[in-house]
Amino acid sequence: MAFKKWVPIVAAYLGIIFFNVSSSAEKAPYPSFTKDATLATKTEFFDYIIVGGGTAGCALAATLSTSTKVLLLERGGLPYNNPNVTHVEGFLSTLLDTSPRSAAQQFVSTDGVSNIRARILGGGSAINGGFYSRASGEYVQEVGWYPRLVNESYEWVERKVVFRPQLLRWQAAVRDGLVEAGVSPNNGFTYEHLQGTKIGGSIIDDNSYRHSAADLLEYADQTMITVYLHATVHQIMFNTSPEQKPKAYGVVFRDSNGTNHTALLNNNTSSEIILSAGALGSPQLLMLSGIGPAHQLKAHDINLVLDHPMVGQGMSDNPVNGVLIPSPRPIENSLVKVVGITDDVGCYFEELGGLFGSGLLSNNQSLIQSTLVGGKVARPISTGYLELRSKDPDENPSVTFNYFHDPRDLERCVKGMEIVRRVVESKAFSEYRYPFTTFESLMELMLELSGNRTTMHRITGVDSWEQFCKDTVITEWHYHGGCQVGRVVDPDYRVMGVESLRVIDGSTFYNSPGTNPQATVMMLGRYMGQKILQQ
Repeated sequence: MAFKKWVPIVAAYLGIIFFNVSSSAEKAPYPSFTKDATLATKTEFFDYIIVGGGTAGCALAATLSTSTKVLLLERGGLPYNNPNVTHVEGFLSTLLDTSPRSAAQQFVSTDGVSNIRARILGGGSAINGGFYSRASGEYVQEVGWYPRLVNESYEWVERKVVFRPQLLRWQAAVRDGLVEAGVSPNNGFTYEHLQGTKIGGSIIDDNSYRHSAADLLEYADQTMITVYLHATVHQIMFNTSPEQKPKAYGVVFRDSNGTNHTALLNNNTSSEIILSAGALGSPQLLMLSGIGPAHQLKAHDINLVLDHPMVGQGMSDNPVNGVLIPSPRPIENSLVKVVGITDDVGCYFEELGGLFGSGLLSNNQSLIQSTLVGGKVARPISTGYLELRSKDPDENPSVTFNYFHDPRDLERCVKGMEIVRRVVESKAFSEYRYPFTTFESLMELMLELSGNRTTMHRITGVDSWEQFCKDTVITEWHYHGGCQVGRVVDPDYRVMGVESLRVIDGSTFYNSPGTNPQATVMMLGRYMGQKILQQ
């Protein structure tokens, strides 16, 4: 009887909660809380300041805003008013856009490989191939995450931005070719990381409209979050005193007019600045703020806050090699939907197709109706480093990935190319290659199209598969490292040696999770947001 008396009160209380949550959510493009940084006041206070509205940052900000006051600073603009970003047909145009406000800021590593750095709300998820696949259970265990919270966080992401794609006929041919080549079994559609061939999820819906991590801000409490666009953070500010750790208390950011603004943390013990600026942006900003290798900071006349020699170290990118196969049949434009996973060989296999092959590989924008089938080295052993070029956060740092520096990576590339050959020569794929096309001729075509600025060793064609791997290596933009756990941040992603500062993004990884990292990076933002609120 006593319980019945409380039922109406409890029901009313739950109704209030539900109403508040529902009424405080807003659909994209978020007019109430997303503003250009020119509208920012000179100084504002927040519980959490997140630098980088990318794949991790949007999920993190949405989660923290449910009970704390959050500022999200993004140096790019909105994805929703850019048709090249929102529609799959604009994929190549986005990557080739070299304008100062391009969503895809181009850079070339010292290895000579062209690459991309996102500059847009949603980060890499707004400009990538769209494929969605979870990390393996072994990866989750290796990193030390809690599996139940990991699964809940993946599901939170999937409810908002992930779709089951429909295969085009040529993609079904690639799928069947992979199985025929020994990448088995056929696992059908799944988000899970499983040995064999599968169809994964996609953040591109059936209308060819791209969704991204920016859509996760629909989970945010619009009364507790502020997002400033075209806001470039120049420095994290620290309180320093003898015998105490430096403590982060605010950031200085600059709007598109060149005006500086200050965002400060509220005076409570839980307030923090969190870097989610990616594998280039996060280590770069730590260095610009005085945390990094002392000799490098001194060379740029940056005041030293903490000598942290591992900042910028452990940079790694998964090398990709493959062949472009001109097709006698129509190849509709489509991004990745099928992958092959060979954990025993140490390679993953993916496909792209349409009238964009050559431009994707180099600045040669001639269009070839074709399919690109490539193999990516999983968990590369070769690593490199990141260094500052200047004190300008908009200028790309110098990055060295040392592709194939370790011969074991090169060995896996060769094994991967043998599987690519079997796919191309498979019966399943035969109608999408010209008769009498040899695999060697396709390798020659790749050498001609390669836009790498590496030193070419070829004189009269393909001398060896090892040299082919070196000369035609490209990237899928899955680079990581620079602020790794145990080197720069602790297992809770706090920067070691300072207070009130974390890094939560792909710069903390030793290996890229799964076949494509975006699912796990979005998951990580949600996962850590939940953990922070529980602490």
